[in-house]
Amino acid sequence: MPFREGPLGDLKVPLTWTAAVALIVAAVIAVAFLLADRRETLQDHAYGVTRQTVDTVSKPVSGAIAAPGRWTGLGLDFARSYFFTASENRRLKAELAEMRQWRDRALSLQDSNDRYKSLLGLKTDPPIPMASARVVSDSRGPFANTRLADAGSEKGVLVGNPVLNERGLVGRIVGVSRGASRVLLLTDIASRTPVMIDRTNARAILTGDGGPNPKLEYLRGVDPIQQGDRVVTSGDGGVVPRGLPVGAAVKGLDGRWRVVLFADDAAIDFVRILLFKDFSQLADEKQLQTRSLPPVTTEDPQASILSRPAAPAAKPPVALAPAPAPAVTPRPPAAKPVVAGGQQ
Repeated sequence: MPFREGPLGDLKVPLTWTAAVALIVAAVIAVAFLLADRRETLQDHAYGVTRQTVDTVSKPVSGAIAAPGRWTGLGLDFARSYFFTASENRRLKAELAEMRQWRDRALSLQDSNDRYKSLLGLKTDPPIPMASARVVSDSRGPFANTRLADAGSEKGVLVGNPVLNERGLVGRIVGVSRGASRVLLLTDIASRTPVMIDRTNARAILTGDGGPNPKLEYLRGVDPIQQGDRVVTSGDGGVVPRGLPVGAAVKGLDGRWRVVLFADDAAIDFVRILLFKDFSQLADEKQLQTRSLPPVTTEDPQASILSRPAAPAAKPPVALAPAPAPAVTPRPPAAKPVVAGGQQ
């Protein structure tokens, strides 16, 4: 039977009562929300106790219910790792090979970066202008050892300029063109470099003989060298500046003193060319040409020869009268000789 045909079909609810009921329901819901937000402050009431009881009971139940799902996931992971081990192994091997390539490249870049820093930090005292170059070819023979660098006359390179890498002296320039220059290594048979022993200042000539360790000739002094002494350039003759590192002294199998070159500790691919002409470029010519001389002091630091007043001029000498001549006494005439026979 439809609702309108029943006994309550004609019942009409006043609008005022409907609004009042809705307002009461809204108030009840609002109070419920407020109580829900302030549940921390109601721990001692029935709501807090009930909530604690439910949490205590549901904890082991939830753990027991979740255990089968957790075990199932672990089992699936184990089965997947077991059956797909071969493919995973292949993937890891490929990734490892790729990582090794990146590692080798990173080490190479780090080594190059360190060498660049060493070359850029290479300085001399007093400062000498330098030109950077890269070795582009290597010419070797039984006695000839030369390199070709990619820096030439456009950078101010001249014949005779010393060449260094980040470890020490490599050689000197023997030929220059635009865009290229030839470097004669210290090991070449035509190489002659004046050097000295850093410990004793003993002079010698570093002579190349085609081998890896050039020999020391014309050593001067009493016991001038010992095993392991540091050898540097002496600057004699104005060929190269003084103090450039060359190597360490060793005794060869032939009994002669030789030098293990510092430059051989690293590859000779990037070098610095010293634009060194002669020692005149290392001095300040304007300062050397000054004519103002400092005062010369005597033993008394308060007195100075230049600041001492000038002595009075000497008086001219007085002319003296000539002395009288001594009197001369006349001598008597000499007697005539007696002639034999009574005749005069």
